[in-house]
Amino acid sequence: MSGFVFSEKPISIERGEDVHLYADSGTEYLDFGASYACTPAGHCHPEVVDAVQSQAGELLYAQASYGNGTRDVLYERLASFAPGGLDNVWLCNSGTEANEAALKFARSATGREKVVAAKRAFHGRTMGALAATWKAKYKAPYEPVMPGVEFVDYGDADALAEAVDEETAAVILEPVQGEGGVHPAPEGYLQAAQDVTDDTGAALILDEIQTGVGRTGTHWACQARDVTPDILTAAKGLASGLPLGATVCADWIAEGAASHGSTFSGNPLVAAAATATLDVVEGEALAENATTVGAHLQESLAELPVRDVRGEGLMVGVEVKRGANRLLKGLAIEHQVLALPAGRTVVRLLPPLTATEAHADAVVGALEAVLAEVSA
Repeated sequence: MSGFVFSEKPISIERGEDVHLYADSGTEYLDFGASYACTPAGHCHPEVVDAVQSQAGELLYAQASYGNGTRDVLYERLASFAPGGLDNVWLCNSGTEANEAALKFARSATGREKVVAAKRAFHGRTMGALAATWKAKYKAPYEPVMPGVEFVDYGDADALAEAVDEETAAVILEPVQGEGGVHPAPEGYLQAAQDVTDDTGAALILDEIQTGVGRTGTHWACQARDVTPDILTAAKGLASGLPLGATVCADWIAEGAASHGSTFSGNPLVAAAATATLDVVEGEALAENATTVGAHLQESLAELPVRDVRGEGLMVGVEVKRGANRLLKGLAIEHQVLALPAGRTVVRLLPPLTATEAHADAVVGALEAVLAEVSA
Protein backbone atom coordinates (compact mmCIF):
# COMPACT_ATOMS: atom_id res chain seq x y z
CA MET A 1 0.00 0.00 0.00
CA SER A 2 1.28 3.47 -0.85
CA GLY A 3 0.35 7.03 0.00
CA PHE A 4 -2.76 7.98 -1.95
CA VAL A 5 -1.73 11.50 -3.04
CA PHE A 6 1.53 10.59 -4.77
CA SER A 7 2.03 9.15 -8.23
CA GLU A 8 4.66 6.62 -7.28
CA LYS A 9 7.60 5.93 -9.59
CA PRO A 10 8.59 2.31 -10.36
CA ILE A 11 11.89 2.66 -8.47
CA SER A 12 12.31 1.96 -4.76
CA ILE A 13 15.23 3.92 -3.31
CA GLU A 14 17.05 2.33 -0.39
CA ARG A 15 20.13 4.47 0.23
CA GLY A 16 22.16 7.40 -1.08
CA GLU A 17 25.76 8.56 -1.16
CA ASP A 18 26.86 11.94 -2.51
CA VAL A 19 25.44 12.27 -6.06
CA HIS A 20 24.16 8.69 -6.28
CA LEU A 21 21.03 6.88 -5.17
CA TYR A 22 20.68 3.11 -4.94
CA ALA A 23 17.51 1.12 -5.55
CA ASP A 24 16.53 -1.97 -3.57
CA SER A 25 17.57 -3.93 -6.67
CA GLY A 26 21.11 -2.60 -6.27
CA THR A 27 20.92 -0.35 -9.33
CA GLU A 28 22.97 2.85 -9.02
CA TYR A 29 21.40 6.08 -10.23
CA LEU A 30 23.08 9.41 -10.89
CA ASP A 31 20.79 11.84 -9.10
CA PHE A 32 20.40 15.07 -11.07
CA GLY A 33 17.09 15.92 -9.43
CA ALA A 34 18.17 15.86 -5.77
CA SER A 35 14.49 15.39 -4.88
CA TYR A 36 13.75 18.96 -5.96
CA ALA A 37 17.03 20.48 -4.74
CA CYS A 38 16.86 18.97 -1.25
CA THR A 39 20.44 17.65 -0.95
CA PRO A 40 22.93 20.45 -1.69
CA ALA A 41 25.72 18.73 0.26
CA GLY A 42 25.02 15.38 -1.41
CA HIS A 43 23.23 12.40 0.03
CA CYS A 44 24.28 11.46 3.56
CA HIS A 45 27.20 13.84 3.86
CA PRO A 46 29.27 12.52 6.80
CA GLU A 47 29.21 15.85 8.68
CA VAL A 48 25.43 16.09 8.41
CA VAL A 49 24.99 12.46 9.45
CA ASP A 50 27.32 12.94 12.43
CA ALA A 51 25.43 16.04 13.53
CA VAL A 52 22.08 14.23 13.37
CA GLN A 53 23.34 11.15 15.18
CA SER A 54 24.95 13.22 17.91
CA GLN A 55 21.84 15.33 18.46
CA ALA A 56 19.58 12.25 18.44
CA GLY A 57 21.39 11.00 21.52
CA GLU A 58 20.85 14.28 23.37
CA LEU A 59 17.39 15.64 22.58
CA LEU A 60 14.95 14.95 19.77
CA TYR A 61 12.35 17.56 20.55
CA ALA A 62 11.61 20.55 22.73
CA GLN A 63 8.89 23.06 21.92
CA ALA A 64 10.31 26.36 20.66
CA SER A 65 9.06 28.41 23.61
CA TYR A 66 11.82 26.70 25.61
CA GLY A 67 15.38 27.73 24.88
CA ASN A 68 17.63 25.19 23.21
CA GLY A 69 21.31 25.59 22.37
CA THR A 70 21.16 23.67 19.10
CA ARG A 71 18.29 25.80 17.84
CA ASP A 72 20.00 28.99 19.01
CA VAL A 73 23.11 28.07 17.02
CA LEU A 74 20.97 27.66 13.89
CA TYR A 75 19.26 31.01 14.45
CA GLU A 76 22.67 32.69 14.49
CA ARG A 77 24.05 30.60 11.63
CA LEU A 78 21.09 31.24 9.38
CA ALA A 79 21.10 34.96 10.10
CA SER A 80 24.79 35.14 9.18
CA PHE A 81 24.19 33.06 6.04
CA ALA A 82 21.28 35.28 4.93
CA PRO A 83 21.64 38.59 3.07
CA GLY A 84 22.69 41.46 5.32
CA GLY A 85 19.90 43.06 7.30
CA LEU A 86 17.76 39.93 7.57
CA ASP A 87 18.40 38.99 11.18
CA ASN A 88 15.01 37.65 12.29
CA VAL A 89 14.37 33.94 11.79
CA TRP A 90 11.20 31.90 12.13
CA LEU A 91 11.54 28.15 11.61
CA CYS A 92 8.90 25.73 10.36
CA ASN A 93 8.70 22.42 8.52
CA SER A 94 8.39 23.11 4.79
CA GLY A 95 8.53 25.68 2.03
CA THR A 96 4.82 26.23 1.84
CA GLU A 97 4.73 26.95 5.59
CA ALA A 98 7.58 29.43 5.17
CA ASN A 99 5.57 31.23 2.49
CA GLU A 100 2.40 31.12 4.56
CA ALA A 101 4.29 32.82 7.38
CA ALA A 102 5.77 35.37 4.97
CA LEU A 103 2.33 36.34 3.69
CA LYS A 104 0.93 36.56 7.22
CA PHE A 105 3.86 38.64 8.44
CA ALA A 106 3.56 41.01 5.47
CA ARG A 107 -0.15 41.51 6.05
CA SER A 108 0.20 42.10 9.77
CA ALA A 109 3.22 44.41 9.41
CA THR A 110 1.60 46.56 6.71
CA GLY A 111 -2.04 46.33 7.77
CA ARG A 112 -2.90 45.66 4.13
CA GLU A 113 -4.44 42.74 2.24
CA LYS A 114 -3.46 42.74 -1.44
CA VAL A 115 -0.69 40.43 -2.71
CA VAL A 116 0.94 40.69 -6.12
CA ALA A 117 2.40 37.48 -7.57
CA ALA A 118 3.71 36.34 -10.94
CA LYS A 119 2.25 34.17 -13.65
CA ARG A 120 3.93 30.73 -13.79
CA ALA A 121 4.80 31.07 -10.07
CA PHE A 122 4.77 28.18 -7.64
CA HIS A 123 4.84 28.99 -3.92
CA GLY A 124 3.28 25.92 -2.28
CA ARG A 125 0.15 23.89 -1.75
CA THR A 126 -1.41 25.24 1.44
CA MET A 127 -4.24 27.72 1.04
CA GLY A 128 -2.34 31.00 1.26
CA ALA A 129 0.73 29.91 -0.71
CA LEU A 130 -1.59 28.17 -3.15
CA ALA A 131 -3.42 31.42 -3.78
CA ALA A 132 -0.12 32.95 -4.94
CA THR A 133 0.57 29.95 -7.20
CA TRP A 134 -0.37 30.44 -10.84
CA LYS A 135 -1.43 27.10 -12.36
CA ALA A 136 -5.12 26.33 -12.13
CA LYS A 137 -4.45 22.58 -11.85
CA TYR A 138 -3.07 23.10 -8.35
CA LYS A 139 -5.87 25.40 -7.19
CA ALA A 140 -9.08 24.34 -8.92
CA PRO A 141 -9.94 21.37 -6.67
CA TYR A 142 -9.60 23.51 -3.54
CA GLU A 143 -11.17 26.82 -4.47
CA PRO A 144 -12.01 29.27 -3.13
CA VAL A 145 -8.47 29.93 -1.93
CA MET A 146 -7.24 33.06 -0.15
CA PRO A 147 -8.59 36.15 -1.94
CA GLY A 148 -6.72 39.35 -2.74
CA VAL A 149 -3.98 38.04 -5.06
CA GLU A 150 -3.26 39.74 -8.40
CA PHE A 151 -1.01 38.12 -11.02
CA VAL A 152 1.29 39.91 -13.46
CA ASP A 153 3.64 38.69 -16.20
CA TYR A 154 6.95 37.54 -14.73
CA GLY A 155 9.78 39.80 -15.80
CA ASP A 156 7.58 42.76 -16.82
CA ALA A 157 8.68 45.60 -14.53
CA ASP A 158 6.08 48.02 -15.92
CA ALA A 159 3.22 45.61 -15.24
CA LEU A 160 4.53 45.08 -11.73
CA ALA A 161 4.76 48.80 -11.06
CA GLU A 162 1.20 49.27 -12.28
CA ALA A 163 -0.15 46.50 -10.04
CA VAL A 164 1.58 47.53 -6.80
CA ASP A 165 -0.21 50.34 -4.97
CA GLU A 166 -0.88 51.75 -1.50
CA GLU A 167 -3.16 48.78 -0.74
CA THR A 168 -0.50 46.18 -1.48
CA ALA A 169 0.83 44.18 1.46
CA ALA A 170 3.41 42.18 -0.47
CA VAL A 171 4.98 41.27 -3.76
CA ILE A 172 6.10 37.63 -3.82
CA LEU A 173 8.52 36.43 -6.50
CA GLU A 174 10.97 33.63 -7.23
CA PRO A 175 14.41 34.88 -8.38
CA VAL A 176 14.36 31.91 -10.76
CA GLN A 177 11.00 30.34 -11.46
CA GLY A 178 11.39 26.59 -10.94
CA GLU A 179 8.11 24.79 -11.45
CA GLY A 180 7.24 27.41 -14.06
CA GLY A 181 9.96 26.20 -16.42
CA VAL A 182 13.30 27.42 -14.94
CA HIS A 183 13.09 31.09 -15.91
CA PRO A 184 15.67 33.42 -14.29
CA ALA A 185 14.50 36.94 -13.52
CA PRO A 186 15.53 39.35 -16.31
CA GLU A 187 18.25 41.88 -15.60
CA GLY A 188 16.94 44.66 -13.36
CA TYR A 189 13.60 43.00 -12.61
CA LEU A 190 14.20 42.23 -8.94
CA GLN A 191 15.68 45.68 -8.42
CA ALA A 192 12.52 47.16 -9.94
CA ALA A 193 10.47 45.04 -7.54
CA GLN A 194 12.50 46.33 -4.62
CA ASP A 195 12.08 49.92 -5.78
CA VAL A 196 8.31 49.73 -6.17
CA THR A 197 7.79 48.02 -2.82
CA ASP A 198 10.03 50.59 -1.11
CA ASP A 199 8.04 53.40 -2.73
CA THR A 200 4.65 52.04 -1.69
CA GLY A 201 5.51 50.57 1.71
CA ALA A 202 4.76 47.01 0.61
CA ALA A 203 6.95 44.05 1.59
CA LEU A 204 9.11 42.30 -1.00
CA ILE A 205 9.06 38.53 -0.43
CA LEU A 206 11.61 36.49 -2.35
CA ASP A 207 10.85 32.79 -2.43
CA GLU A 208 14.28 31.14 -2.41
CA ILE A 209 12.98 27.72 -1.47
CA GLN A 210 14.50 26.14 -4.57
CA THR A 211 17.17 28.72 -5.46
CA GLY A 212 18.74 29.10 -2.02
CA VAL A 213 21.60 27.46 -0.11
CA GLY A 214 24.14 27.92 -2.90
CA ARG A 215 22.16 26.41 -5.75
CA THR A 216 22.50 29.30 -8.21
CA GLY A 217 26.11 30.16 -7.42
CA THR A 218 25.67 32.44 -4.41
CA HIS A 219 24.18 31.67 -1.01
CA TRP A 220 20.93 33.20 -2.29
CA ALA A 221 20.02 34.09 -5.87
CA CYS A 222 19.05 37.63 -4.85
CA GLN A 223 22.64 38.34 -3.81
CA ALA A 224 23.88 38.05 -7.40
CA ARG A 225 21.44 40.85 -8.24
CA ASP A 226 22.37 43.02 -5.26
CA VAL A 227 18.79 42.90 -3.96
CA THR A 228 17.82 42.30 -0.35
CA PRO A 229 14.13 41.52 0.21
CA ASP A 230 12.11 42.38 3.27
CA ILE A 231 11.32 38.69 3.68
CA LEU A 232 13.24 35.68 2.33
CA THR A 233 11.87 32.15 2.48
CA ALA A 234 13.93 28.96 2.39
CA ALA A 235 13.40 25.21 2.73
CA LYS A 236 14.27 22.14 0.59
CA GLY A 237 18.08 21.97 0.85
CA LEU A 238 18.26 23.84 4.14
CA ALA A 239 18.62 20.67 6.25
CA SER A 240 19.76 18.18 3.59
CA GLY A 241 16.22 16.94 3.03
CA LEU A 242 15.02 16.82 6.62
CA PRO A 243 11.79 18.80 7.02
CA LEU A 244 12.76 22.41 7.66
CA GLY A 245 11.61 25.76 6.34
CA ALA A 246 12.63 29.25 7.35
CA THR A 247 11.18 32.74 7.04
CA VAL A 248 13.92 35.33 7.46
CA CYS A 249 12.93 38.98 7.63
CA ALA A 250 13.93 42.57 8.27
CA ASP A 251 13.34 44.27 11.61
CA TRP A 252 10.27 46.23 10.48
CA ILE A 253 8.54 43.02 9.47
CA ALA A 254 9.43 41.21 12.69
CA GLU A 255 8.35 44.18 14.82
CA GLY A 256 4.98 44.33 13.06
CA ALA A 257 4.31 40.59 12.90
CA ALA A 258 1.33 39.27 14.81
CA SER A 259 1.30 36.00 16.75
CA HIS A 260 2.32 32.92 14.77
CA GLY A 261 3.57 29.48 15.71
CA SER A 262 4.13 25.82 14.90
CA THR A 263 4.44 22.82 17.19
CA PHE A 264 7.62 21.53 15.57
CA SER A 265 9.25 24.90 14.89
CA GLY A 266 13.02 24.48 15.07
CA ASN A 267 13.14 21.02 16.58
CA PRO A 268 16.73 20.31 17.68
CA LEU A 269 17.34 17.29 15.44
CA VAL A 270 16.53 19.16 12.25
CA ALA A 271 18.28 22.28 13.51
CA ALA A 272 21.49 20.27 13.93
CA ALA A 273 21.19 18.97 10.37
CA ALA A 274 20.65 22.49 9.03
CA THR A 275 23.66 24.00 10.79
CA ALA A 276 25.87 21.19 9.50
CA THR A 277 24.48 21.61 5.98
CA LEU A 278 25.20 25.35 5.92
CA ASP A 279 28.70 24.68 7.27
CA VAL A 280 29.38 22.16 4.49
CA VAL A 281 28.00 24.39 1.74
CA GLU A 282 30.19 27.25 2.90
CA GLY A 283 33.24 25.25 3.98
CA GLU A 284 33.45 23.20 0.78
CA ALA A 285 32.69 26.22 -1.47
CA LEU A 286 29.72 24.43 -3.01
CA ALA A 287 28.14 27.63 -4.34
CA GLU A 288 31.32 28.30 -6.28
CA ASN A 289 31.28 24.72 -7.55
CA ALA A 290 27.68 25.24 -8.69
CA THR A 291 28.84 28.19 -10.79
CA THR A 292 31.69 26.28 -12.42
CA VAL A 293 29.91 22.99 -13.05
CA GLY A 294 26.66 24.73 -13.97
CA ALA A 295 28.39 26.78 -16.68
CA HIS A 296 30.02 23.63 -18.08
CA LEU A 297 26.69 21.81 -18.01
CA GLN A 298 24.81 24.59 -19.82
CA GLU A 299 27.50 24.94 -22.48
CA SER A 300 27.40 21.21 -23.18
CA LEU A 301 23.61 21.03 -23.22
CA ALA A 302 23.46 23.92 -25.69
CA GLU A 303 25.13 21.68 -28.29
CA LEU A 304 22.22 19.22 -28.22
CA PRO A 305 19.17 19.47 -30.50
CA VAL A 306 16.97 21.25 -27.95
CA ARG A 307 14.94 24.46 -28.04
CA ASP A 308 16.60 26.26 -25.15
CA VAL A 309 18.91 25.85 -22.16
CA ARG A 310 18.51 28.29 -19.28
CA GLY A 311 19.16 28.62 -15.59
CA GLU A 312 21.75 29.69 -13.05
CA GLY A 313 24.38 27.59 -11.32
CA LEU A 314 23.12 24.06 -10.84
CA MET A 315 19.50 24.97 -11.47
CA VAL A 316 19.15 24.23 -15.18
CA GLY A 317 16.15 23.82 -17.48
CA VAL A 318 16.35 22.14 -20.88
CA GLU A 319 13.40 22.95 -23.12
CA VAL A 320 12.80 20.13 -25.56
CA LYS A 321 10.67 19.68 -28.66
CA ARG A 322 8.74 16.70 -27.35
CA GLY A 323 7.26 15.75 -23.99
CA ALA A 324 9.71 15.93 -21.11
CA ASN A 325 8.22 12.99 -19.24
CA ARG A 326 9.07 10.57 -22.05
CA LEU A 327 12.68 11.75 -21.95
CA LEU A 328 12.82 11.48 -18.17
CA LYS A 329 11.60 7.89 -18.32
CA GLY A 330 14.28 7.05 -20.86
CA LEU A 331 16.97 8.71 -18.76
CA ALA A 332 15.95 6.74 -15.67
CA ILE A 333 15.26 3.32 -17.17
CA GLU A 334 17.91 3.16 -19.89
CA HIS A 335 20.70 5.34 -18.50
CA GLN A 336 20.15 5.38 -14.71
CA VAL A 337 19.95 9.17 -14.57
CA LEU A 338 17.28 10.83 -12.43
CA ALA A 339 15.96 14.27 -13.35
CA LEU A 340 12.72 16.23 -13.04
CA PRO A 341 10.09 17.91 -15.20
CA ALA A 342 9.22 21.62 -15.10
CA GLY A 343 6.08 21.63 -17.17
CA ARG A 344 5.42 19.46 -20.22
CA THR A 345 8.49 20.36 -22.27
CA VAL A 346 11.24 21.18 -19.78
CA VAL A 347 13.72 18.76 -18.23
CA ARG A 348 14.90 20.21 -14.92
CA LEU A 349 18.37 19.44 -13.53
CA LEU A 350 18.97 20.12 -9.82
CA PRO A 351 21.87 17.88 -8.76
CA PRO A 352 23.68 17.98 -5.44
CA LEU A 353 26.12 20.88 -5.44
CA THR A 354 28.95 18.37 -5.10
CA ALA A 355 28.43 17.28 -8.74
CA THR A 356 31.51 17.41 -10.98
CA GLU A 357 32.01 18.19 -14.65
CA ALA A 358 32.38 14.45 -15.22
CA HIS A 359 28.93 13.88 -13.73
CA ALA A 360 27.57 16.67 -15.94
CA ASP A 361 29.13 15.06 -19.01
CA ALA A 362 27.49 11.74 -18.16
CA VAL A 363 24.08 13.39 -17.96
CA VAL A 364 24.58 15.27 -21.24
CA GLY A 365 25.62 12.04 -22.94
CA ALA A 366 22.57 10.22 -21.60
CA LEU A 367 20.22 13.00 -22.68
CA GLU A 368 21.81 13.08 -26.14
CA ALA A 369 21.18 9.34 -26.49
CA VAL A 370 17.57 9.58 -25.34
CA LEU A 371 16.89 12.50 -27.68
CA ALA A 372 18.24 10.44 -30.57
CA GLU A 373 16.09 7.46 -29.59
CA VAL A 374 12.96 9.64 -29.42
CA SER A 375 13.73 11.24 -32.78
CA ALA A 376 14.27 7.85 -34.37
